Amino acid sequence: MSFNHLTSDCIEHCLACSQICYSTAVNHCLEAGGRHVAPGHFTLMLNCAKVCETCATLQMSNSSFSFHMCSLCAEICEACAEDCANIGDMADCVTACTKCAESCREMAS
Repeated sequence: MSFNHLTSDCIEHCLACSQICYSTAVNHCLEAGGRHVAPGHFTLMLNCAKVCETCATLQMSNSSFSFHMCSLCAEICEACAEDCANIGDMADCVTACTKCAESCREMAS
């Protein structure tokens, strides 16, 4: 299946964000402890990883729900980026979430 440039970029950003959020949560946050493992923050990171993965999957299957999922994904990515920025020492996650949110907002519009 062939995707337009906008869709391909969004899928790529969603998959990258999913991988980075999950990896950061289990490899960085658990090791760092403290605020990094606060239930709200840790759960948000895992939720972000899963919603990004789901968003990419819906787009790859050309689902009629993908635009709705992109809107939700953008909202969760923005929240995750803000939370990670506030905690600090998570620049890769902030960058990935921001790129994904921007790409998803564009897809949802």
